[in-house]
Amino acid sequence: MRQGGEYNGGMSYRKTAHSVYSLKVHLVWITKYRKPVLRGEIAKRLRELVRQTCATLDVVIESGHVAADHVHLLVCVPPDLAVSELVQRLKGRSSRLLLVEFGELNRQFWGKHLWARGYFAASSGNVTDEIIKQYIDSQAENLPPPDEGSTFSVGD
Repeated sequence: MRQGGEYNGGMSYRKTAHSVYSLKVHLVWITKYRKPVLRGEIAKRLRELVRQTCATLDVVIESGHVAADHVHLLVCVPPDLAVSELVQRLKGRSSRLLLVEFGELNRQFWGKHLWARGYFAASSGNVTDEIIKQYIDSQAENLPPPDEGSTFSVGD
């Protein structure tokens, strides 16, 4: 079981037995043909299915929004779960169950495909690339400079 924690000046991290992490990803996926069908009870049921799926995968939903034709999620993903696997599970389970539970969707989405192919994913975090580079550089302050043209130093 993963636990939350506060480290490094108030930044919130999660931890497992062998890792401490904060891997946040912004995900977006759309309905097939961008059909605006995610409304009312369908949208509520989709939200419930996404919450259930994330809970079983130990994924924390930081924020989310179900629009009429697409879904936005900001999630904290454990390091042993690939983003592609997370999206596959979210889209697969929700499509299968929504098409079974809401007959009106079957008339609009033949072939058992509610979602369009693909998705958008972008990593997110509290630290910029520049801050990470500065931190890495500070680790090598008393070491000889890296090889010419290299940004990858070696310690003792």
